Amino acid sequence: MSAGLTFDAGGLIAFERNDRRVIVLLARAAEAGATVTIPATALAQVLRVPARQDRLMRLLRQPTTLTVPLDRASASFVGQLLGATGTTDLADAHVIVCARRSRSVVVTSNAGDLHRLDPTIDLLEV
Repeated sequence: MSAGLTFDAGGLIAFERNDRRVIVLLARAAEAGATVTIPATALAQVLRVPARQDRLMRLLRQPTTLTVPLDRASASFVGQLLGATGTTDLADAHVIVCARRSRSVVVTSNAGDLHRLDPTIDLLEV
């Protein structure tokens, strides 16, 4: 296990749908005490009715889960990444920035878009 896992919206949706691969990844992360990073922008894409999203809400309450806001410093890096790559997906760029900072593997359902932003980023496609 690397330093941890960073989830994009697709990874979070797979978790909500009880994808066994994601469940196993999270169990291994918990065993290792690894951090699970959730960019706030990815969370915003997925969180609709918290009262019905029990699984996601439990993940957010775990002591090893870190929800990362899009603050001024992050926004600056996200904007620069979008400019450098000629892309426009703010949430995907925030995922890349968070994964770089935490040196973690990204859990995603859309590796192509993330690799356009950073071809060297470690990805696990679900």
